[in-house]
Amino acid sequence: MEKIIKVPTTLVAKPVLYGTLEMDGCTVIQQCIDSMARSGTMFMQSHVLILMLDGQITFRHGKQSHVVRKNEMILLKKATSVQFEMMGDAENGDIYDGTMICIQNELLKEFITTAKIQTPQVKDIVKTAVHPMDSRLISFVQSLAPYYNAPVTINPALLKLKVMELLFNVAECSEDAFRQMLQLLKPVKADIRHVVEHNYTNPLILPELAYLSGRSLSGFKREFQAIYNMPPAQWLLGKRLERAADMLKNTPMSVTDICFTLGFESPAHFSRAFKKQYGYSPAHYKLNNQ
Repeated sequence: MEKIIKVPTTLVAKPVLYGTLEMDGCTVIQQCIDSMARSGTMFMQSHVLILMLDGQITFRHGKQSHVVRKNEMILLKKATSVQFEMMGDAENGDIYDGTMICIQNELLKEFITTAKIQTPQVKDIVKTAVHPMDSRLISFVQSLAPYYNAPVTINPALLKLKVMELLFNVAECSEDAFRQMLQLLKPVKADIRHVVEHNYTNPLILPELAYLSGRSLSGFKREFQAIYNMPPAQWLLGKRLERAADMLKNTPMSVTDICFTLGFESPAHFSRAFKKQYGYSPAHYKLNNQ
């Protein structure tokens, strides 16, 4: 099992492999140009817009699958985990050219508040979908190229303006994608059982689970207690320790990798909790079950 790529945390971790623009460690733009096919798992710590100029990338989440090809884009909401497969264009030297832009709720809210554009009503649930990119969006992505290798770090104010420019382009060029963005600010209520049972192995914290369920943190805790007769933190810890024990026995992953993959705050915290539950440290448990 491979380590999960956390977006944006992994994107800005040293050494940075691809051209990257960063503002406060949250709003991140990264261009990935590669000729090697890759696959793995990504966990979205923020909303992420992926825009393809060449090649294709396939995302799988549960039973859903989306293929994003040349001059197409997709918006993935925060606190979700997806499997991905990326490959280049065989007719263009197997080149893959994709750009990921991490968008925070605060920036979305600021854009909607300050931009004097008509916002479409979101009455029905807007599902994740692949959207075409028009010439304006393609030109926008291309306009970022000079900044990646510039000798001077891009001014955060300029980077913010570039993201605002992107949001203007999406709003005016793709109503469906913009409606999906608006929905991100007010997620639809989902069944709590479904949310936690399908996401407890992801490195989520309680506010992110609450977001996925479409509830405030206090509302999520209250309803969870009524359903499971225990606090969500207690339930989550128990389920993650069960999963950790299984991974220690059946995968070659290190204790540290398992710790962070399952969302424990530190190896020390993971070790204490695991030993309390199973009587052995994770390292000894793994050694005894090889």
